[in-house]
Amino acid sequence: MIADMDEKLIMFENRLQKVFRHRSKLARRQQVSCYRLYDNDLTEFPFCIELYENRIYLAEYLKRNREDEEDPAHEAWLDACAAVICKVTGVPDDQVYIKERKKKANRQDQYERTDTKEAFFTVEENGLKFLVNLSDYLDTGLFLDHRITRQMVREESAGKRVLNLFAYTGSFSVYAAAGGAASVTTVDLSKTYLEWAEDNFAINRLKSKDRYHFIHADVKQYLKTLRPGSFDLAVMDPPTFSNSKRMKDFLDIQRDHPELINDVLAALSPGGRIYFSTNFTRFAIEPENIKAANIKNITGATTPFDFEGKLKRWCYRIEL
Repeated sequence: MIADMDEKLIMFENRLQKVFRHRSKLARRQQVSCYRLYDNDLTEFPFCIELYENRIYLAEYLKRNREDEEDPAHEAWLDACAAVICKVTGVPDDQVYIKERKKKANRQDQYERTDTKEAFFTVEENGLKFLVNLSDYLDTGLFLDHRITRQMVREESAGKRVLNLFAYTGSFSVYAAAGGAASVTTVDLSKTYLEWAEDNFAINRLKSKDRYHFIHADVKQYLKTLRPGSFDLAVMDPPTFSNSKRMKDFLDIQRDHPELINDVLAALSPGGRIYFSTNFTRFAIEPENIKAANIKNITGATTPFDFEGKLKRWCYRIEL
């Protein structure tokens, strides 16, 4: 049994070594310090492994009907896997953050704390700073798969009024502000994440109450209050489903996306643009129900090197 485990660990190490050699080279070339290293590549090792500069985020995907979370043998196996990761990457074992990644029932789940270590630290991306936390929440605070999309927004934001909906920790907002946006409005249902977004603005020395607005609201209701021509550029990355008690109605992105997008389009100035993304793998956009002049699938163009072949989200550029 031990020999069998050792053999599988060698297989895991070989796979990890190969991927790390390739991706670390690409990361250095692109000056990227935070990237995904591994994502369930081998079925025997159901992990998501991300590198955040000199720290490792190791999330174990929860297997259906698994009952061995407290099994000492499972803990020993997990420790052995972590040791392999440290050996390959050179990251010390005290800088590895291990988390069990359960399937989200709804968007509200990601707002819930999973720990209270308050382990915040700062990383850099494209010259901007972001606070991440690898231990206390379901997600880390920075979605690595949107690295390219964020830069697109930055390059288009100069002089524009930018609206960031379902904003999470406001990384798109920071990029827009750094790109010279005339104003940036950040909207989310969570006060926790809005405060996190404000902290991200603060560490980038982006301070202006007149230009930067943080709004705690249900996006579906908030959009109904906007006047035509209020914004020039919008970003929206809604959850697949949400039934939060703080919402008047539940959100189903397949059902609701035409109405959501049309409400944003109604609030844009002529020639306005939306970047819309969703993690719903079976998503099918309904262009016939969306009042846009142009809808382009830019999923491929916004896929970073560390997500090629593994990306589980869609991205569209929608123009009025």
